[in-house]
Amino acid sequence: MPRLDGTGPSGQGPLTGRGMGPCGGGRGMGWGRGYGCGLGRRFYTKKEESEMLKDEAAALEEELKAVKERLAEINRPAAR
Repeated sequence: MPRLDGTGPSGQGPLTGRGMGPCGGGRGMGWGRGYGCGLGRRFYTKKEESEMLKDEAAALEEELKAVKERLAEINRPAAR
């Protein structure tokens, strides 16, 4: 993330790069979603961590919903 603002290399959000930056350890093996930066450097309260995990779960559920919708769209028989 060139500006270190969480927008990814093209401004398209996290998980859009190759993990080559500081959050990915510079080896292309980042965890995505910013886990490489921050979590190890700051101690979160249980309440803060709980809120972060709830937000992450909601984001993952939305992403899974979009994937399932796309799969259904792809697998739908073509109309003639």
